[in-house]
Amino acid sequence: MAAQTTADGWWTTRRRDQLAGYLFITPQLIGAGVFVLFPLGLVVWYSTHEWDVLAGTFHSVGAGNYRELARDPTLPSVLRATVLFSLGAVVINIVVALLLAVLLNQRLRGTTVYRTIFFSPVVVSVVAWTIVWGFLLQNNGGINGVLGALGTHGPNWLRGPTTAMISLITTQVVKNVGLNMVLFLAALQGVPAELYEASTVDGASRFTQLRRITVPLISPTILLASIITIVGSLQAFAQIAVLTQGGPGTSTTVLVYYLYQQAFQFHHFGYGATLSVLLLAIVGVLTLVQWQLRRRWVFHES
Repeated sequence: MAAQTTADGWWTTRRRDQLAGYLFITPQLIGAGVFVLFPLGLVVWYSTHEWDVLAGTFHSVGAGNYRELARDPTLPSVLRATVLFSLGAVVINIVVALLLAVLLNQRLRGTTVYRTIFFSPVVVSVVAWTIVWGFLLQNNGGINGVLGALGTHGPNWLRGPTTAMISLITTQVVKNVGLNMVLFLAALQGVPAELYEASTVDGASRFTQLRRITVPLISPTILLASIITIVGSLQAFAQIAVLTQGGPGTSTTVLVYYLYQQAFQFHHFGYGATLSVLLLAIVGVLTLVQWQLRRRWVFHES
């Protein structure tokens, strides 16, 4: 009888609930371990080795790949292109998405149609989307054809360092701006209308309402959209591979594409893994900085 009482006292409702919770998250933990943590560990391990597939050799080089990374003369231009692409894509995406969300949040005829139009590129295959833009951006493509009809001669968009970067940023923004627009639209639905009415009575302009009411109240969603957009811009590959192949020169060679070149074109798998570690560190640091700064500008954070 005493043993039964002890067992019942240990196997409480709280412990049963805890066990049920662990059982529910076990598949996710296993998936994260097998498909995320284990591959990350392998990448770090490969970064300390040199693997020549063609010669069939695999040997440890210690920190050799990291020393090569520090001496790589191409890396500064690659990082510069990565910063330009990510900064342009993120800032323009967030600003345009917020403006579209504010406009489409109005009670106007046809807003549902416009929401569908702006969101539709998100569900289109990125390769198909990029190929279409490749035809439009060619020297004799659709964009220059329209400019020619208007009496203006357009540049060779994909062959100039500046215009190629602008083209990539535009392609990235138009493809993904609809996702952030939907997130901001959902956040705007939760902003009390009474605040806008009271501010209107006090004489606040539309811009003041946007700056003082809208942006602070949807700042948690802006934080989420910023993190998603930054990580997405740092992982952009198909646009560069299809449109510019990193050119002209290295003006559009971002870190992901440079990683691909080193690992799968030049067969420097160890150095490619080292670049992967660098990319992981950059994403982690940027995410951590954003998360720490949230206390200063995100509403409800203290």
